[in-house]
Amino acid sequence: NFQFYDPVSKILFSGDLGASLIGGEAAKKPVSSLAGHVPRMEGFHRRYMVSNKVMRLWAQMVRKLPIDMIVPQHGAPMQGAAVQEFIAWAESLPCGVDLMSERDYAVPA
Repeated sequence: NFQFYDPVSKILFSGDLGASLIGGEAAKKPVSSLAGHVPRMEGFHRRYMVSNKVMRLWAQMVRKLPIDMIVPQHGAPMQGAAVQEFIAWAESLPCGVDLMSERDYAVPA
């Protein structure tokens, strides 16, 4: 997952992080509030992001940047309040190996 930050436009091109499962015209419209957008992102991020530790480290890193917009590879860009809301959401998201338990490694009956 490669990410690029443009300090002139203050856009973080975030690769798969921030991806949302929407298409067509909806993906062209920037999201300014994360609340209604989370259901379009949650399943993907819980499954494909490695761990909450990685998400916390990422959030700590990008919080230092003056970001006006996050543009993921798939789905709608985020701007305004949605930028910091997304960073906070990602920082606290249980995902990847955090969701694994003994039941995932049980011999079938």
